[in-house]
Amino acid sequence: MTISIQTFPETNPPLSIIIDDREANYGPATALTAMEGVSIQFQRLPLGDYLIDNRLLAERKTLTDLIASIQDGRLFRQGCRLAASQYRTVILLEGTTANLAGNKMSREAIQGAIITLTLILGIPLLRSRHAEESAKLLIYAAQQMRRIATGALPRKGRRPKGKRRTQLTLLQGLPGIGPERARQLLAHFGSVEAVLNAHLEELMTVPGIGKEVARGIRWAVNERETEYSVLDDPVL
Repeated sequence: MTISIQTFPETNPPLSIIIDDREANYGPATALTAMEGVSIQFQRLPLGDYLIDNRLLAERKTLTDLIASIQDGRLFRQGCRLAASQYRTVILLEGTTANLAGNKMSREAIQGAIITLTLILGIPLLRSRHAEESAKLLIYAAQQMRRIATGALPRKGRRPKGKRRTQLTLLQGLPGIGPERARQLLAHFGSVEAVLNAHLEELMTVPGIGKEVARGIRWAVNERETEYSVLDDPVL
């Protein structure tokens, strides 16, 4: 049986989170169900503990779980299956060194297991101190992945302020367009939209915009991928 819990504002698309039913009584699951902006389902997952947005698959382990899974060989079997998954996968390691009190496994053995998971199998590792932080990390990671998947890539530096600066920044994302050419294009056409809709010959009338640069702009914004062949792609 599937249990659904939905808590999200109508104005924001919710993050869809499937939680393995064996995790239902643990801290991160409880914290996630109390958050806004998520749609929760509990069901049996064949792999991992949390599947978010049908994109991110997370395997949660406390430090005690990690050691137990190293000792019985389960960790590396899980790691190989995670590495072969169709989803982006992550191991969420929860706890602090205080949780290792009384443990007899050497630090080198634990580090060796983590090296195998991350460097050899290529599975990212996230660290959290407690269940609540685990829940927040999962949400933040999923939100970042959603933004990237929808084209909202983070940029270095300050975001431009004001409409004109924003327009100039957008134009500088086109092939061969630096600050001066962006200013010339905006002065000539009056808006980013007009630049993107301009024909090749119109672009070439702008000072500093030659044929190759104009072709590069048209190649970047034209939706018909076959308009220019790979051999015609501009190298600017």
